[in-house]
Amino acid sequence: MTIQVAPARFAEALRFAAAWALILGGMASVPAAAQPYPAKSVRMVVPYPAGGSIDLSGRRLAEDLSAELGQSVIVDNRSGANGAIGTGIVARSAPDGYTILLTTLAAHAGNPSIYSKLPYDTVNDFATVTVINSIPLVLVAHPSFPAGNIRDLVRLAKERPGAINYASFGTGGVAHLAGVQLAIKGGIDITHVPYKGGGPAMADVIGGHVQLFFSGINSALPHINSGRLRALAVSGTTRSKALPDLPTVAETPGFKDYEASVSPAVWAPHI
Repeated sequence: MTIQVAPARFAEALRFAAAWALILGGMASVPAAAQPYPAKSVRMVVPYPAGGSIDLSGRRLAEDLSAELGQSVIVDNRSGANGAIGTGIVARSAPDGYTILLTTLAAHAGNPSIYSKLPYDTVNDFATVTVINSIPLVLVAHPSFPAGNIRDLVRLAKERPGAINYASFGTGGVAHLAGVQLAIKGGIDITHVPYKGGGPAMADVIGGHVQLFFSGINSALPHINSGRLRALAVSGTTRSKALPDLPTVAETPGFKDYEASVSPAVWAPHI
């Protein structure tokens, strides 16, 4: 199920956060009503390359939010370290509502456990604005890959331990953990290949350099429809309306309760 947040409610939350930043920061010398927000463009930092699921969600959100706010919302891709580089940029930005972060819940919560040192404090440097939606993943393969479903993939992986590789958009991200969960439940050994984002990972799967990829459905669907990728299963708890004939991973015997999804969310620098 996809949960959408209304642009009007999101805009209201940003206006509220910006007003409190001015008041608590001691910058308001006139009533808040005399300082309309936004008075200039808003920068939305997406800590992943262009073309991936989070980037696509961000661009759609920026378009809707620009219309609601009456000012441009500019997507700024700052990729690397499973989102930590772009997240650090936002942490060091002024808490005035003009710089916001769009990243995944998994990366934001998980990076402190992955990296011994981060250029920010996940809890104290950020204020949560909203969760945007929940995007199921789809396991895709290059058309030459000899397995067409999870059952065949498990059989093949047991015949070739460690020989099958899968891409992700960063170590510790949802796509990486979806592969780990698949390996554990299937009792198989598959090799993780991390990328700086979904766009580069997708490009290498299409090019045949990597065999598998747990991708967000929104970015994979055009390539599935064109035949450049083959879909093996979706990772949600139910089948996707976009791919109604494609089974979930959980429908495969031995994979009960399997579920993985990407949840983009927005944060602002803490006051």
